[in-house]
Amino acid sequence: MESETVESPPGKVSTTSWSMTRGGPHLSGHIAEPIPGPMEIVWTYTEGKMITAEAVVTEHHVFVGTEYGEFLCLDRETGEELWKFTSEDAITAAPAVSGGLVFLPSNDGNLYALNVETGEVAWQFGAEDKISAAPIVTPNPNGEGEWVLVNGYDGITRCLNSTDGTKIWSYETEDFINGSPAVVDGKWVVFGGCDAQLHVVNLEDGSLQHKIPNDSQIVNSIATHKHMAYSGNYANQVVAFDVELGMIAWVYEDKNLPFFSSPGVSDKLLFIGSRDKHLHAIDQETGEAAWKFPTGARIESSPIVFDDGVIAGSSDGRVYALNLDSGEEIWRLDLGEGLIASPSYGYGTLIISGEDGTVFALRESVETAVQ
Repeated sequence: MESETVESPPGKVSTTSWSMTRGGPHLSGHIAEPIPGPMEIVWTYTEGKMITAEAVVTEHHVFVGTEYGEFLCLDRETGEELWKFTSEDAITAAPAVSGGLVFLPSNDGNLYALNVETGEVAWQFGAEDKISAAPIVTPNPNGEGEWVLVNGYDGITRCLNSTDGTKIWSYETEDFINGSPAVVDGKWVVFGGCDAQLHVVNLEDGSLQHKIPNDSQIVNSIATHKHMAYSGNYANQVVAFDVELGMIAWVYEDKNLPFFSSPGVSDKLLFIGSRDKHLHAIDQETGEAAWKFPTGARIESSPIVFDDGVIAGSSDGRVYALNLDSGEEIWRLDLGEGLIASPSYGYGTLIISGEDGTVFALRESVETAVQ
């Protein structure tokens, strides 16, 4: 493995952290900052083993797993490897960081709680099948402390105590769950599954509030905004669910190709990648197309939404920055490696990993930052 670093450019300091998948428990993929200007590679780390998992970015660390079960802790500034943990199967989803622990899902069926600084195992919880969905950390609604929510391929959602991994409650579905649970209004846990349902359960005790059927399997994480949830499905649709009313608000269909990307949301628009090689922007209220942006290959990576722009990676090896309202290109950067892993952003650093096993760290270029 190799790490290559260049001098970090000066510029404004961001204090945004990406401590779990899609930036936080709402799974919105939204960063409340202006979109960065043209970016450059400031370091790379080459593991040489395929990476499809989203990274997590904190002030000092980058955490990312590989298809070969290796979990890396890298220095955010330099890309230097600080420690490595090896699980017994692939890591295909992001971890979550809170309270001095990093919660790692693995296809070996375990959720590991590792010490952030050393990688030592604090506790582990075993499911009945692989865990291919990223965990979510959320405050305990009944008092002090935090809970970890994790979905398993065994079709079970579990709520665990973050300090020792003891089970608080569990909720069982009728099929596999590949996507992460979202927290809505601090009281609902919302997620889709291969049973073609959107599940809405009570955060406090795991009791069912709604099951909302749609036309096909929901194979990725949803996004939420206020009382709405949005997701692609296996019927080549994007569906808007009203969580409070327990019903579908609208269905968006374009070409006969699936949406495997998880959505990102702004206040008005929904953004999702498709295997039709486009990033789609959809009006949240009406479900009508706002714009589409073409890339050179399919988009399975999930976008990041900023206040005035959106960033997406494509399997064509490029990262694209687009105007939020019009879809016009602001800048692009060719990384030369297919991008399936979703980007993450924290403390001014954008992390995205490639199919050939390279972790790329991007920051605003020197020319942009000094303007």
